[in-house]
Amino acid sequence: MLRQYELVEKVLDYDPDADEALLNRAYVYTVQKHGTQKRASGDPYFSHPVEVAGLMTDLQLDQETIITALLHDTVEDTLATIEDIEANFGPEVARLVDGVTKLSKIEAMPEDERAAENLRKFLLAMSEDIRVLLVKLADRLHNMRTLHFIKKPEKRQRIARETMDIYAPLAERVGMYEYMREMQLLAFEQLEPEAFTTITKRLEELRGQDGGQVDAIALKVKQALAEAGLNVEVSGREKHPFSIWNKMSERHVSFEQVTDIMAFRVITENEADCYRAMGILHTTWQFLPGKFKDYISTPKNNGYRSLHTSLMYENSMRVEVQIRTREMHRRNEFGLAAHWAYKQSDSADGQVGWLRDLIEIVDASHDAEELLEHTRMAIYQDRIFSFTPKGALFQLPKGASAVDFAFAVHTDLGLACLGAKINGRHMPLRTPLQNGDVVEVIKGSSAEPQLSWLSFVVTGKARAAIRRNVRQKERAEVADLGSKLFDEIAAKVPARIGKKAIRAAIERLDLDGPEDLMFAVGAAKLTDREVMEALVPGCTADFDEADDWSPRDRAISIKGMTPGVGFELAECCHPVPGDRIVGLRRKGETVLVHAINCLELANGIDSDWLDVSWGKRSHGAVGRLSVTIYDRPGTLAEMAGLFAQNKSNVTSLAQSQLDHPFVTYTIDAEVQDLSHLARILSALRASDAVAQAERI
Repeated sequence: MLRQYELVEKVLDYDPDADEALLNRAYVYTVQKHGTQKRASGDPYFSHPVEVAGLMTDLQLDQETIITALLHDTVEDTLATIEDIEANFGPEVARLVDGVTKLSKIEAMPEDERAAENLRKFLLAMSEDIRVLLVKLADRLHNMRTLHFIKKPEKRQRIARETMDIYAPLAERVGMYEYMREMQLLAFEQLEPEAFTTITKRLEELRGQDGGQVDAIALKVKQALAEAGLNVEVSGREKHPFSIWNKMSERHVSFEQVTDIMAFRVITENEADCYRAMGILHTTWQFLPGKFKDYISTPKNNGYRSLHTSLMYENSMRVEVQIRTREMHRRNEFGLAAHWAYKQSDSADGQVGWLRDLIEIVDASHDAEELLEHTRMAIYQDRIFSFTPKGALFQLPKGASAVDFAFAVHTDLGLACLGAKINGRHMPLRTPLQNGDVVEVIKGSSAEPQLSWLSFVVTGKARAAIRRNVRQKERAEVADLGSKLFDEIAAKVPARIGKKAIRAAIERLDLDGPEDLMFAVGAAKLTDREVMEALVPGCTADFDEADDWSPRDRAISIKGMTPGVGFELAECCHPVPGDRIVGLRRKGETVLVHAINCLELANGIDSDWLDVSWGKRSHGAVGRLSVTIYDRPGTLAEMAGLFAQNKSNVTSLAQSQLDHPFVTYTIDAEVQDLSHLARILSALRASDAVAQAERI
């Protein structure tokens, strides 16, 4: 553990203007506040924040970040408050400590909910000040280094999984590859202990057998470049066990079949020498086609710059080579932290432009499951490059479509997307993009996202925006229906209902406003009796609730027909009481009663049209619906439960379409009347199990 004077000296070495007294005070403060607290290792607890601060000094970060690292656990684990921090160390440190603290307060929540809420707070705190992320990554890295001291295996596994899924990819996305690699290695050891042990042993055996082969290849590479007049540094290493495990899993091969276990790094004096070195290596050894990547001219989203190639060395050995300048190397290993240390905030802002997309995802995600799904999509490494017609470059995951591209350019463009030209040709929106494609998005003033897009979009930003738009559209439809139903309910109340009564009802029902009231009515979250009581308390004492109706209580009569003439409700449109209807009569046949908007009426030109209407007390008929649900366990049962809750009996259910992750059913259900059918549709549309519900 760093001693007080050692930590302060490390800061003063790279920042002579740092406030020595303030740094000393922060060190003493964390030691005093954590007092006799112990870590799982048995070490004093304050050793952890001191080590985190040490990691921040290695990155040469400003004194506010060092002090935040020292104090990051005081508010959560001691009696210190944010107000205490502000009084002693100023508002900037207090704000940073608060940002890190918010991320730690939710560790005791249920796993999925906790992980989602942790991520939500994390992203919001990062958007305010990226130094919160840097401290949190260092905090997680040190915790991973001491993870083996935790006795409960399930807790070690949970922390390791969270590190692998969230923190290591985040470290990669801000270019902190050293942090990413160590986190992955430590998490891999916990999550796959047998694989870790096996690969580690095999690497040790190879190390004993190769007789210094890594050093020999590095020397050969350096000699080849020196003979061409290039002054370079060359280093070689084995890839770490998790990287090898990944290749084995992706390619479904054994350890012996992984051929590119060794990687070499060439450090040059300038950018031009990088390309010269690449040419020399490609003429000295055969390079593998398709393995050359130029991240200097086209950097990764996180600012990473380097040339990558794979060579066939002697005895058909494949080796990977990365070529970069010294400056590129520092920034590649420590990414955003290196930019921050050099006070190059413009570059840092450019590096984390993707944070804006993550914040959009936080706002758009409906629940914990969606948030984790969308964010994991967004933080993993991008794979392909596509361009706008004006040459703007966008990096997207492999398999991305024109819709993903439109949302990457701007959310509004994605929402207005009508079609796309790829390399000048009109192509279907679901067409996967390839490296170098030029994509022109065609907008439409009346265009809107389609639910079917979710079957092919791959970016978290696109999925979140589409789902949010569909939900908003459905909510507006439900609220509009609720407004009509509310008027019917209000007509039953023995008083004139004005704005004052509605405001009072909203308050009694603990809703936020008129729109929420109309949505609750439309979605059948409130019964007629509850709404009436909220409008005029006590008015339902003698009210006969319509819920007493049973699907078997049918009483259908049609006015406007000759007495004694039989009729049937048409199977094509399934009219229900409340629909506008018309009768079609052919000679010798029963009168068929159709809904006025039935498409089959176009075939009735040889029939007699009868102006008919429902009898006064008509109720009970079969309505037909098309319902699209998410294809996952439990959703069908949840949908069936909604019919039961709304006192409707399903008489027929047939799967009409399967388009993973959706399945569509055609459903016949007994309903009382049009209002009853509308309530069922509203309840279905309000359910998380249902993607779409329409009447046929």
